[in-house]
Amino acid sequence: MNDFFRRYLLPGFVFESAVIAGGYATGRELVEFFLPAGPWGGVLGMIVSMLFWSAVLMVSFELARMAKAYDYRSFFKLLLGRAWFLYEIAYFALILIVFAVMGAAAGEIAHEMFGLPKLVGSMGMIAATGLMVFYSSSAIEKFLALSVGYLYLVYIVFFVWSLVAFGDRIEAAFASEPVGNGWFKAGVTYAGYNVGTIPAVLFCIRHLTRRREAMVAGLLGGPLGMLPGVVFFIAMVGYQDQIANVALPSAFLLGKLGAPWFAYAFQLAVLLTLVDTGVPILHAINERVAKVYEERNRPMPRLMRPALAVTVMVIAVYAAGAIGLINLIAKGYGYLTYAFIALLIVPVLTIGVWRITRPPGDPARPDDDGRSQPVSSST
Repeated sequence: MNDFFRRYLLPGFVFESAVIAGGYATGRELVEFFLPAGPWGGVLGMIVSMLFWSAVLMVSFELARMAKAYDYRSFFKLLLGRAWFLYEIAYFALILIVFAVMGAAAGEIAHEMFGLPKLVGSMGMIAATGLMVFYSSSAIEKFLALSVGYLYLVYIVFFVWSLVAFGDRIEAAFASEPVGNGWFKAGVTYAGYNVGTIPAVLFCIRHLTRRREAMVAGLLGGPLGMLPGVVFFIAMVGYQDQIANVALPSAFLLGKLGAPWFAYAFQLAVLLTLVDTGVPILHAINERVAKVYEERNRPMPRLMRPALAVTVMVIAVYAAGAIGLINLIAKGYGYLTYAFIALLIVPVLTIGVWRITRPPGDPARPDDDGRSQPVSSST
């Protein structure tokens, strides 16, 4: 993995991997948030989300780089001071919802593809994610880069094939409908919910050495995170009337393409996104715990990493069963959107901007000599 990729593209790819399974892997969330505004309104709403992501990523990456705050506990102490724990509460609530959705999706895919009990699929996702967080940050970065590369390939093929198969329907949908209402609110809401995963990306910011790299990496992060969603949404609008009430829009569209082999390739990509999303989210928890061990001059036991990850996932999946997945999603999305806007977006774009623009020597400026050295990590 060369330095250019590691510094400019890797953070955006890790961010994309953190949001996709909890956001738009099956297309259902794109239908809920963006389809009501129509084809053009949906695209505009996604551009709004992308711009919000880029703005928050740029400031977050630079603040983390300057302060060498590569875990969310250190990062939010800079933003929220003693109230940093409020983000941790919201983050664990996000984990509960995301892993509830991921567990259900893994169960459905395993049952549909292989005829396995749904519980086997859910437990398989938990085992695969737990295994990955056992490895170092470098190994996790390589896994995420490769799997996201496969995901992009599958989505590009899916998009081009959809244009060939029913491009006339897509063109007619864009031509016949004006921009709908509510696209700006949808974009802000979607950005607010998914922005909570940004601190899960901080572990790979250790490669950045100067402000320009942080700014460019953050700027690219928004488009890299949203591009697969945009092409998926464009493919969906050809059947927007039929797809509005479909539980899995991806399965509906794959059926229209009529290629079972590609359906398997696509479902494999979705399964990978489940692991992709789980790994950085859980790795962020491990990095937060490792930082506490470091402050006490003790190494974090290596086996604690997968043990902690699996425990969190099992609690999330079974809590979802107790609370009810539908109720959890219906109420959780709204509450977490407002929480992350208040705890992350607003502080980053105010306190964060103020801190990184302080002159050298100002106590509010994070410790930085202007050219931070990349930090290698074997934890």
